[in-house]
Amino acid sequence: MAELATIARPYAEALFKAGGDAQTAQQLNALATVAGDVQLRQYADNPKVRPDQVYDLVTSVANLPLSPALQNFLRTVIDNGRLVALPEIAAQFHALVNAQSGVSDAAIYSAFPIDDASLADMVVALERRFGRKLNPTVWIDPALIGGVRVVVGDEVLDTSVKARLEQMKVALTA
Repeated sequence: MAELATIARPYAEALFKAGGDAQTAQQLNALATVAGDVQLRQYADNPKVRPDQVYDLVTSVANLPLSPALQNFLRTVIDNGRLVALPEIAAQFHALVNAQSGVSDAAIYSAFPIDDASLADMVVALERRFGRKLNPTVWIDPALIGGVRVVVGDEVLDTSVKARLEQMKVALTA
């Protein structure tokens, strides 16, 4: 959806320049989750529904205190009919905050749950490997059989049993 990315970029940059930080990113993510609901978007797209009604619904469903800047931002997004772009705006804003702080998101896929001590050790090793500070998120994927698969931006480190079996399969059939 290149079009949504193009629409979202100026909004994300404007919010970031207005004083975006990690707290704003959390609030924006909550709003983006609400805006991602299909029924809410259908309600917002109804020509009989006023923008202030949409704003009230979104903020009541999100159920969290919003900074004045984010309140104004949300009103602007709704007034301009860009509620559908809010999840993409949140993603781009998050990327801007990460770039400013020198942190990257790391998706860690594991076949089994990882305890906190092991995760901390793994993050230290991964930060050395990728050369930057990481913000880890762990996902359980039993299909990996064992090991982990780490995705940081467009880089992938796959040490899973599944990947090794695939490598062996390719080597044996070549």
